[in-house]
Amino acid sequence: MSPKSPDFDAYDSSGRLLAEERAGDNAPPLSVSELSGMLKRTVEDRFGHVRLRGEISGFKRAASGHLYLALKDDNAVIDGVMWKGGAQRLAFSPQDGVEVIATGKLTTYPGRSKYQIVIERMELAGEGALMALLEKLKAKLAAEGLFAADRKQPLPFLPRTIGVVTSPTGAVIRDILHRLADRCPTNVLVWPVLVQGNGAAEQIARAVRGFSAMDGNGPVPRPDLVIVARGGGSIEDLWSFNEEIVVRAVADCTIPIISAVGHETDTTLCDHAADRRAPTPTAAAEMAVPVRADLLATLAEMGLRAGRAVRRNAAQAKERLDMQARLMPTPDMLLAPQRQRLDQLSEALASGLRHRIADARAQLGQAGGALRPALLQQQLARASERLDRLRPRPDYLARVLTDRATAFDRVSRHFTSLDSDRPLARGYARVMAGGRLIQSVAAAQGAGAVTLHFKDGTVDATVGQGAALLEQPDPAAISSAPRAPRKARSADAPPQQDLFS
Repeated sequence: MSPKSPDFDAYDSSGRLLAEERAGDNAPPLSVSELSGMLKRTVEDRFGHVRLRGEISGFKRAASGHLYLALKDDNAVIDGVMWKGGAQRLAFSPQDGVEVIATGKLTTYPGRSKYQIVIERMELAGEGALMALLEKLKAKLAAEGLFAADRKQPLPFLPRTIGVVTSPTGAVIRDILHRLADRCPTNVLVWPVLVQGNGAAEQIARAVRGFSAMDGNGPVPRPDLVIVARGGGSIEDLWSFNEEIVVRAVADCTIPIISAVGHETDTTLCDHAADRRAPTPTAAAEMAVPVRADLLATLAEMGLRAGRAVRRNAAQAKERLDMQARLMPTPDMLLAPQRQRLDQLSEALASGLRHRIADARAQLGQAGGALRPALLQQQLARASERLDRLRPRPDYLARVLTDRATAFDRVSRHFTSLDSDRPLARGYARVMAGGRLIQSVAAAQGAGAVTLHFKDGTVDATVGQGAALLEQPDPAAISSAPRAPRKARSADAPPQQDLFS
């Protein structure tokens, strides 16, 4: 672009680079913020209220509760935002791919130079979009296993308490109570909730989870069965029972639950998650309890059958007893052998007693004959002789004591000869070092300091190298020196005494 281009005012004929106001120019330069504000006011004034139809894309729920999304068709896309207050009033959960009609106003976001729609109300674009959303949610929950058959719980046969989640003012609760009273009266706990409109899904889910969380230890008993009920209506009226929060609460309920939403042709996701589906609320009451009259009739019939069975068993037992009685022997026949044996034993007892007395008399006679005075005197004399032999004799005791004294003296002399201090009296000394006896030169040199024990005391000494060798006589000289002849012992000399005698 040449310097003369009108887009570069600074490159005028004077060659300036700084912008200057020209004469007659009444349009001062705007800041970016000022221009963005002007655009924002223009868009909001021109499009203060619009309704857009489009498909949701890039849906996101922020931690603050605000919703951010984009609405698109085949040729264009526009960003959208829905604040927390409006999001809480939504009757459905937005998802990507759902076609909706959004009502709000256009505005701009100066931070990114973008325009967007602030959505105040959002609705599904027709029943087709609603069904598409329903099928998408159904497929998602089915993939998680919330509709699996193995999750279903069996219904109790005769529940003591039934919990009902429904509107307290509608005809549904009256139909359920009336049907229960006709069939089998039982305790009913009603948890009042909204069944359509804003907040209905949250209340229904809270009621189901509340029943499931009861422990039964309080003043209110825990239900044995729960019924979620609502009357008929359009798919929009029943939409609260298709919400994910309700379906998950029903699937997680630890109490067996019956879903009775709408009429027989109406089907909701709550029906798939429940343990049993009832076509109508009245049918749910019929599923919940049996007919009391039928139970009483059944009990009466069972009582009659039990009575007949008891009587028949008694009659059969009497018959068998009579037959056994005819086959059994009489008491006389049973006791005849015992009576005969008793007579035999009575006779044998008398004879045995007589023989026993005779034998006793004979034994007594023999024992009496042996008790004669002469025999007793002989036995007494033999006992006296044995007693005399057992009495101690002084001479025998003196001899024993003398032998024992002699043995004691001999042992005493042996102990005296073994006394370790006795050689000290003859001039010997005992060498000790550290409490040990020194028996060799090597041990004495290794000890260094020794103690010499004499008969009258001890002396400490130090062992020097070679001292013992200088004082020791030559063994060869000693061995070669002639020995003095041993003096012969005289025949008249007394014999040498034995050291151990």
